[in-house]
Amino acid sequence: MKLLFVRHGEPDYTIDSLTEKGWKEAELLAERMERIDAEERIREIYVSPLGRAQDTAAPTLKRLRRNAVTLDWLEEFPPQILRPDADGRREIAWDWLPEDWTVRSCFYDPDCWGDDPVMREAHVKERYDSICSSFDRLLASHGYVRENRLYRAVQANRDTLVFFCHLGVECVLVSHLLHMSPMQLWQGFCLQPSSVTGISTEERRKGKACFRVLYFGDTSHLYAAGEQPSFAARFCECYDDAEQFGERTDD
Repeated sequence: MKLLFVRHGEPDYTIDSLTEKGWKEAELLAERMERIDAEERIREIYVSPLGRAQDTAAPTLKRLRRNAVTLDWLEEFPPQILRPDADGRREIAWDWLPEDWTVRSCFYDPDCWGDDPVMREAHVKERYDSICSSFDRLLASHGYVRENRLYRAVQANRDTLVFFCHLGVECVLVSHLLHMSPMQLWQGFCLQPSSVTGISTEERRKGKACFRVLYFGDTSHLYAAGEQPSFAARFCECYDDAEQFGERTDD
């Protein structure tokens, strides 16, 4: 089985939709999804309830003449933490300054990252576990039942499932499949708008499956059309790059 995770196009968060560029990205993405569907037939399409994900999926659904299943747990990962440098303001759970999170060794541990006091206060791990449990129930309905860190292939298949969602929750799901700390994905990997992550099962012994990343945050559908990927989700490459989209965090 293959899983395709799609981040929404460039967002306009003020209206929970897409920018003009985001709509163009969604159309180019739809062309890519049409080719994938022709080659391997997409079995099911799942989408977050949030507007920016729904709008990104819309051109694909129209082109494929398909409907999607909306899953509430695919919404953006919601917990907000009291980030150490934020003076009492709550920030999204994965938005930490590098000098703060890298010194906490628990954040590199897939079993203990949620024990950090900041994460524990905001009940981040409980939300993480709830989402992963919902994800596992969905995978079980498609023939793969989680047992410890592997999956039992009750009904092995070559189906392709597509998930239109968000940066934070996508990293949650990938970290669960790979048994990694989500902090390493949130902090170390970038998912640009409309990017596609492909993950496939591998069954080296009959009935025992694991998931392996084929590509992460791929935007080749944009480059093929001469469209530059959005800078959203990144911070400035150099501190003085004021023209780049990003956040100055020492003000």
